[in-house]
Amino acid sequence: MVDLDTTVERSVARTWDEVPAYPASRDESLRPDLRAHTRAVFDAVLATMRAGRRAGRDDFRSSVDHARHRVRQGVALADFMQGFRIGQETLWEAIVAAAKVDAETRLAALDLAIHVMNVIEVGSSVAAETYMIAQQMELADDDLLRRDLMEDLLAARELTSGPKAELAAASGLADASSIVVVVAVPTVALRADQSLREVVSAVRTSIGTGQQGIAVLRQDHVVGITPVHDEGTELAKGLERAHHSLSRRGIHLGVGVSTVHSGLHGVPAARREAVLARKSLAGEPGVRPLTELSPLDYLVLLDDPTAQRLITPLTRSFIEDDLRQAGALIETIRLYAACDLNAKAAAERLHVHVNTVYYRLERISERTGCDLRSFADFQNLLVAARLLARPTSDRGQAPGATAPAGEITQAAGGPARNRVSTSRCPWPAGSS
Repeated sequence: MVDLDTTVERSVARTWDEVPAYPASRDESLRPDLRAHTRAVFDAVLATMRAGRRAGRDDFRSSVDHARHRVRQGVALADFMQGFRIGQETLWEAIVAAAKVDAETRLAALDLAIHVMNVIEVGSSVAAETYMIAQQMELADDDLLRRDLMEDLLAARELTSGPKAELAAASGLADASSIVVVVAVPTVALRADQSLREVVSAVRTSIGTGQQGIAVLRQDHVVGITPVHDEGTELAKGLERAHHSLSRRGIHLGVGVSTVHSGLHGVPAARREAVLARKSLAGEPGVRPLTELSPLDYLVLLDDPTAQRLITPLTRSFIEDDLRQAGALIETIRLYAACDLNAKAAAERLHVHVNTVYYRLERISERTGCDLRSFADFQNLLVAARLLARPTSDRGQAPGATAPAGEITQAAGGPARNRVSTSRCPWPAGSS
């Protein structure tokens, strides 16, 4: 006879010794839970043997709950299945050992071989299927919880005790002294075989190891929040790697990264910064930390409607006309400023004669009424050109697409602007 209790304990001990995931789990209930599952499976095997019938799926109903437990206990499917096989092997070894008593028992054991193989096949199939279902349910629950936590953090709501607070703690956010927010948006429409969930997965991987930070899909863009222990340098490197990896698979992203903020109360402001950083890419793919922008870049990106109304009609007419004609004069203003008002240096960068630069500057003065020898006049003209030449927020999207939900768009009532192709846009982020 098989000593069932001893066989169960031997199976549990072997699983603990041979499958690292089991002793690595911090769940103290895992060992007694494994013991109960092993006993239930052994009982099912022996019951079908006594009944002289083949095993069926209903004989392994207990595997459903135990599979769900393993998902929550951090045991991967491969480890779960290895533990299941160890249990079957241990039971068969016990049967073989008991069969050595006499010839009649050995013959009975041989007859049982096919039965045990049937049990292993059915039991393994049920175990794998129930694990996968449990994992999908768990992932769905986790995603819902992450989204709820994200909405609370973006709205600066206080986290009370409960699942969301526990998730924040597990993600390294509860006591985070410094956080960074990441916003990622596809710059071109995804193909039918692509999904934003791939982006979520890539951002989750890049924002931190283990359970650090969270990233969720919010309608048509991805938002990530992660604690940082430096100035976000390692995060930026991780995002660059994720960006290149996705690009090779045909998924092109515009990724904005906020500055470092102190505590979770800074999440709303950090998200606004990440959105502005992404918008500075002007619809082109890439990773743009806000720290790469100059203060002027940042102020222009805010696109304040009052600032737009302060631009004189004469200046507005000049800028809009020049934009329709390739923007050569605006480009001259930009490079003249970038060269510290050195006409010769600007001419070299424009690949024109220095007299051409002087001629263009004179034309600009005549058309705008600005005295370009006056710092105040020149500064006002430069800012006006930056404001009016900046691409609109929905540039670079697929036809019919709308601006990403929740992102900052032009304020109602602001003046219309000409849309400028990337090649013509004279105001790349970081320019003077």
